[in-house]
Amino acid sequence: MTFKLYQEVTLTRDLPEHQLKAGDITTLIDFVPHPEGEKEGCILEVFNAIGESIAVVVVPLSAIEALRADEILTVRSMAQPS
Repeated sequence: MTFKLYQEVTLTRDLPEHQLKAGDITTLIDFVPHPEGEKEGCILEVFNAIGESIAVVVVPLSAIEALRADEILTVRSMAQPS
């Protein structure tokens, strides 16, 4: 699949270090090459439900997929750090 900059995509895996879960919607903001020529990665920006930026993460392209017409959006609360 070919992704475009600023496309909304969904995570295919949990990122517990960022309190993100598979299915969370993010915005693809850049592509990054792997320094040793392996899998290409991407930079994602994560927004909360009211449009505030809450995280920027780097993941391999295999960690995202395009949104599909048969999916429905949902809301979940993020755990607050203790």
